[in-house]
Amino acid sequence: MYQQETIKPYHEGEKTTQVEQMFDNIAPTYDTLNHRLSWDIDRGWRKKAIRQLLPYQPKTMLDIATGTGDFAILSAEMLRPAKLVGADISEGMMEIGRKKVAERNLQDIISFEKEDCLHLSYADGTFDAVTAAFGIRNFSDLDQGLREMCRVMKTGGHLSIVELTTPVRFPMKQLFHIYSHTVLPVYGRLISKDTAAYSYLTKTIEAFPQGEQMVSILKDAGFSEAKFKRLTFGICTMYFATK
Repeated sequence: MYQQETIKPYHEGEKTTQVEQMFDNIAPTYDTLNHRLSWDIDRGWRKKAIRQLLPYQPKTMLDIATGTGDFAILSAEMLRPAKLVGADISEGMMEIGRKKVAERNLQDIISFEKEDCLHLSYADGTFDAVTAAFGIRNFSDLDQGLREMCRVMKTGGHLSIVELTTPVRFPMKQLFHIYSHTVLPVYGRLISKDTAAYSYLTKTIEAFPQGEQMVSILKDAGFSEAKFKRLTFGICTMYFATK
């Protein structure tokens, strides 16, 4: 069993509330920072993660920790599902997502709903596919969050995750450590005006399980098959699982 106790000893409700407030605060600058801090590479990471689902053509989809909806929008454009729900605890983030969806005339496909991702309100076996981009590392209980993602997925359905990770090889491991502890938090504070958000980001990346460990956690959560692929020297990792 894996719980992210290495970050700070919050009770589940306390951490959920704090994360919600933090993302509400940084919502107006979130997209700009994501693209600038990754040199726009994050756009390519999202596309690769969505391509994992292309052979299966899911008709009903759930995007967990959807934020401002970038992954949901790209999924709708690339996969053309009949229905895609973006779920998040931050109304501030989703409100920006709703505006972007309306600008692209995708409101008939994409909807946003406030959800506690550890206790989803959806019935068992609701969705053909579940996705998550750069959000599950914020779960206070990763095991519970993944079990919920598996529960609401149909048997034979697929999970596609893309998440920030720490490189494991020299010299990228050392370079990323320097970048994530200096440039990322300082630049994040300057743009977002939030003193804690991007220091928190670094801590969640370092504490989050990756590679083989994450594959094991996915299988323990109920997925029958799981695999991973590191991207951009290990700065990001894709996971793909089947229920």
